[in-house]
Parts: sequence; C-alpha cells; structure tokens
Amino acid sequence: MHGTYETIDGRPAVRFERRLAHPVDAVWRAVTEPAELAHWYPGEPPAPGDITEEDPPRLRAWRWGEEGDQLRLELAETGDGCVLTLTHTLATREQAARDAAGWHVCLDRLEAALSGGHAQAPGEQPTDEWRAHFEEYERRGLPTGAPIPESA
Repeated sequence: MHGTYETIDGRPAVRFERRLAHPVDAVWRAVTEPAELAHWYPGEPPAPGDITEEDPPRLRAWRWGEEGDQLRLELAETGDGCVLTLTHTLATREQAARDAAGWHVCLDRLEAALSGGHAQAPGEQPTDEWRAHFEEYERRGLPTGAPIPESA
C-alpha cells in the first residue's frame, strides 16, 4: 500500500501498486475522465499535448508540473479486479517523501470514489492525513527537503 522510492533511467521516482476490487474499464474511466478525476486527482487533468504515451484502457503517461516530472498509470487485470501502478518520475530526489505522501492520499481517495464513497481531490495545503503519511515516508527513508506549502 505504501509507495517505494526508486531510480528510473537515472532519475528519482516513487511507485505505487494498488490492488483494486474493480474492473480495468471502471478504473480507466476514473483515471482518465475529467469528471471522475475531480474525485481524487490533484490539479488539472493532463491536456492532450501533455500525454506522452497512451494505450487505453491499460496505460497513460504524461508530463506533469513545471519541473519536468512524469506520471505513468498502468492497469493490469486480475481475477478479482485490477492492479493500478502509478509511477511518478521526479525532478529532484528531495520531492520523494512529500510527493509520495500526496499520492498516498490521492490513491486512498481514488479507492473511496471507486467504492461509491464521497471523495474529493486534495487541495494544495497539507492536512493531518498528509502529514501522517509524510512522517511515515520520512521514517521509511524516502528523501526529504522539498518545500512544503504552509497550512492556511
């Protein structure tokens, strides 16, 4: 359930694998359709020009943010649902714990939305939920040091 810190092509990355009790098609809609993204995805959905790779309903990769980060979502069917793999290739290693905590919150909200619960994409301010995940990723040794927005 927790993300891992990796190096991909010489760049730092965090990777998550989540087993979801939902079919690939339902998860694909949740991770690609703007109305569904609003329940869990932080920020604006990727614009068509940002998408670098796509093979519906299994793969979407895109550039994200101003620092050259890259996101990749992959779906693999299992007997009772699917496995979602999210890989965030980071601009700097110092982002790892901060961004892993953020994606952890987002993926929890995706799971809630898929299960019919009320979910809303997280804002840009740290929450208690985010702070708890950040502390856990820091404890697990993921690099830290990236700026963290101040609470309002």
